[in-house]
Amino acid sequence: MSSANGDVDGAPPPPHTLFDTILVLDFGSQYTHLITRRLREINVYSEMLPCTQKIAELSWKPKGIILSGGPYSVYAPDAPHVDPAVFDLDVPILGICYGLQEIAWTHGQNVSAGEKREYGRAQLQLEPHTSMSPHVDELFKGLGQDFEVWMSHGDKLSKLPEQFVTIAKTANAPFAGIAHTEKQYYGIQFHPEVTHTPKGTILIKNFAVNICKAGANWTMEAFVDKEIARIRALVGEKGQVIGAVSGGVDSTVAAKLMKEAIGDRFHAVLVDNGVLRGGEAKQVHQTLTEGLGIQLHVVDASQRFLGLLDGVSDPEKKRKIIGNTFIDCFQEKANELTAAAHNTPQAGEIEWFLQGTLYPDVIESISFKGPSATIKTHHNVGGLPEKMHLKLIEPLRELFKDEVRAMGTNLGIPHDLVWRHPFPGPGLAIRIIGAVTPEKVRIVQEADAIFISEIRAAGLYGQIAQAFAAMMEGKAVGVVGDQRLHGYIIALRAVSTSDFMTADSFVFDGEWLKRVVNRIGNEVQGVARVVYEVSSKPPATIEFE
Repeated sequence: MSSANGDVDGAPPPPHTLFDTILVLDFGSQYTHLITRRLREINVYSEMLPCTQKIAELSWKPKGIILSGGPYSVYAPDAPHVDPAVFDLDVPILGICYGLQEIAWTHGQNVSAGEKREYGRAQLQLEPHTSMSPHVDELFKGLGQDFEVWMSHGDKLSKLPEQFVTIAKTANAPFAGIAHTEKQYYGIQFHPEVTHTPKGTILIKNFAVNICKAGANWTMEAFVDKEIARIRALVGEKGQVIGAVSGGVDSTVAAKLMKEAIGDRFHAVLVDNGVLRGGEAKQVHQTLTEGLGIQLHVVDASQRFLGLLDGVSDPEKKRKIIGNTFIDCFQEKANELTAAAHNTPQAGEIEWFLQGTLYPDVIESISFKGPSATIKTHHNVGGLPEKMHLKLIEPLRELFKDEVRAMGTNLGIPHDLVWRHPFPGPGLAIRIIGAVTPEKVRIVQEADAIFISEIRAAGLYGQIAQAFAAMMEGKAVGVVGDQRLHGYIIALRAVSTSDFMTADSFVFDGEWLKRVVNRIGNEVQGVARVVYEVSSKPPATIEFE
């Protein structure tokens, strides 16, 4: 795990020492991660740390700092505040919503509760100050005289802090934008990071590039070259790495990156748990070995998993059985590969474990609010390196999902793999409500194959974030030919989402959907009824269990 300085087990320098970096300090806003994403999207590297970060503990200096929004009131006794040393760094600072109020509180405590909460769209009017220092108007450069913004706040500035001027206002917020007359400190009451502020990305670019002078050189091409060099230095000339793959985009990109870095000294392992999609293990083996040249070992443990799942209906128990059994199978294979390495003098020891941690996982662990409440156990192998005495290597830990996809494209991974829909670690076991049986697995596999093939044939796959077939608990009555059938109920689900935090059901053409339903009912033996599930997230989750 990296520290605030990003150092991992003596590894070569992390990205913030190689790229100009904007530091985002998180006050617990649900939008904070979007600030970092918007900066990355304009090719400016950014990292997020909690608002309580001590500046003295940083070994690097950011080009600028953004203070996020948050659910607190700056005047409350237990309100979070930044380290005062933030204002001694002599770098530009932008406060967003709570961040604006934090700047105002630090410069005079002129913040109070508003008469009413302002939530939703508002029209921002700019107030230029051409006679003052040029930096005052730089934040809104090129945005026009007024534009639409997204507000979400209850408190507001009661008056301007000393040495600040108003640079924008709305009907309900007379200090919607402020700027220091001498220092490059800015505060805005609205949220430029959300899509509801259409010109927000331009504002963020004005701050990062024009004001902070950060280089817009964060690209996957540049990162891949530096990361390959970092991996080689970390692992050494003989060191070997083992890692689990699933065929999903994260593990595939991580595996391909390791292949590029150390060749056949990386050993990928696919554990067939018996609840994969139809033909999945064979397809992943072919794709990774023949298509990408990755050394892949397939462990067929399907009967072992299905035997342990027999009669288990509770979803959490299913997840834990699959997670724990996966660790056992993986460790057994690792021991076998380690023994083989001992008998090959020219090869080094297997001492590293590859894990596909992404930046949202890191953000979740360092957020000021801390990790969110557990909705359901996530299948991962986070405890595996400790149990196996392996050191962790996480080449994707600084990346968002869209950056992982961009890296995959840069590494030459086919488009279909890069944009493949997510598939859960516990597989079909959490798409079968109730007990898992071989017959149920076969039915869901066949129904899912029809659903996905029809989506692809209609040219809709790229418009959908995730689509799959699941099985409801219990049975229903149907009619096949002239005979009564007491069969299973298949539920189809397809969602649209950009971040998987919220999602809406995808709207299919009615005639197309009827054709898919008829195909599954006619072609998949044991199915009595097919439904299309339209719940949004929240309140539902994307997966069924």
